[in-house]
Amino acid sequence: MLRIVIVSAFFLLSCNPKAQDSPKTDDLKVEFSLPKKLKEVSGITLSKDENTIWAIEDQGNKNVVYGLDLKGNLTSDVLVEDTENHDWEDITADSTGNIYIGDFGNNDNNRQNLSILKIDLQDTSQKSTKVIQTTKFHYEGQTEFPPKKSNWLYDCEAFVELEGNFYLFTKNRSKGFDGTFLVFKIPNREGDFEAKLVGRLKLNGGYNDAAITSAAINRTKNEIVLLNHKNVQILTGFTSDDFSKAKIQKIPLHHFSQKEAVVFLDDKTLLIADEKDKKEGGNVYQFKLK
Repeated sequence: MLRIVIVSAFFLLSCNPKAQDSPKTDDLKVEFSLPKKLKEVSGITLSKDENTIWAIEDQGNKNVVYGLDLKGNLTSDVLVEDTENHDWEDITADSTGNIYIGDFGNNDNNRQNLSILKIDLQDTSQKSTKVIQTTKFHYEGQTEFPPKKSNWLYDCEAFVELEGNFYLFTKNRSKGFDGTFLVFKIPNREGDFEAKLVGRLKLNGGYNDAAITSAAINRTKNEIVLLNHKNVQILTGFTSDDFSKAKIQKIPLHHFSQKEAVVFLDDKTLLIADEKDKKEGGNVYQFKLK
C-alpha cells in the first residue's frame, strides 16, 4: 500500500507543470535579497567603477534610480527630476559609464511616447539627477496603435548601447506566441527617430522560455545576453546593421521565476534579478557562463 502511495505521488508531481517549474538553485547562486522597496525590479546595470548596482522599477512605481552595493545594501535613492516613469523597463550603461533608462514598456502595443533617457548619474551621494538627453522614437513597420493582436511585436523590455547606437530587443505579446522577436537600431543622441529594423529572429519554446525581459552586452562587445523567465540566450555573430544571421545559444537556468533584469559582472558572470512574488523571488543571483 505504501508503495502505491509513493508511486502515485511521484506520478502527480511529474504531471504537475507548477511542480516541474519549482525553483532550483543548482546553477543560480543567490547573491542577496533585494530591499523591500524594490519588489518590481525591471532593470539593473553597473556604475562605471563597478561598485554600485543601479536598479529601476517599471510602470506604477517612482521615477527613482536605486543604488545598491555588491552585498545588496541600499546606498541611495536618486530622484530623476522633470520626468515620469511611464514604464521604465531596462537600464544600461555605455562604455564610458553613461547611464540610460529605457522608457519603452508597451504592453498593449499602443504607446506613441517611447523614449530613452540619458541621466546625469555619477555616484551614490546624489539625491537627484536630471535627464540630459531624450531619444524619442517610433518603430519602423508599425502603422497601427495597436496593430492586430497577431502582430503585437512592439513591446520592449530589453536594450543595450553599442558604439553610439541603441539596440532594442522586443517582447512578443502576439496571439499565437511563437518566439519571434525584432531587433531595432536607434542612434544614441537627442532627437526623434524611426527605429530601424535590423533583425527578425526566433527563440524556441513557450512564453516563459522565449519572451525577452532584459538584455546586457559583455565588455568585449561580442556577446549579448537576452533574459527569459527560465533561460538566458546568448547572441553572437551580429554586426552593427544586421542581426538576422546572429547565432543563438540557449542556456537553461533550471529555475523559474519572474526574472526581469540582467547585467554582466564580468565576461563570464551574470547578475540576474527577479521580482518578488509572495514568498519567492526578490533576489539577485549570480550565474556563471560555461
